[in-house]
Amino acid sequence: MLRFSAVVLALGLGAAASPALAQDLVHKPISPTFGGNPFNSNHILGIANAQNKTRDPDAVDRKSQSSIFARQLESRLLSALSTQIVDAIFGDNPQEQGTITFGGQTIEFFRSLDSVTLIIRDDDTGGETRIVIPLLIEVH
Repeated sequence: MLRFSAVVLALGLGAAASPALAQDLVHKPISPTFGGNPFNSNHILGIANAQNKTRDPDAVDRKSQSSIFARQLESRLLSALSTQIVDAIFGDNPQEQGTITFGGQTIEFFRSLDSVTLIIRDDDTGGETRIVIPLLIEVH
C-alpha cells in the first residue's frame, strides 16, 4: 500500500511540475451586429423571419379579393384625381390658383411667371409638403 501511495504521489508531483498546455479562447461572433461577418446578415435575417410565428393582428390581408379590389379602386380614383389636378394646372385652360380637398388632404396650387407651387396639407396633422414646378417659357 505504501508503494501504491508513492506511485500516486510521484504522478501527482510530476503532473504539477509539468507546464500546462492551453490555447487562447477566442469568441468569433456570427451576427454582423456584434462584429461578425457582414455577409451573414441576410442569412440570419431569413432564419429569424422563418422562425417568427407572430403576426400583426391589425395587418390587412393582402390576398383577399376584396382588399385587392379596394386597393385597385383607390389607385384608379387617385389617378383620376391627379389627372384632373394636372389638367387644372397645365391643361388647355390653366388656372392661376386653386384648392382641392379630398380624403383628409388639401392641395393648393399657385401659378407665378416661372413656376407652379403645390402645397399638400394633411388636415389631421397639419403637416405640409411644398413642390415647386418650374415652367418652361417658350420664346418665339
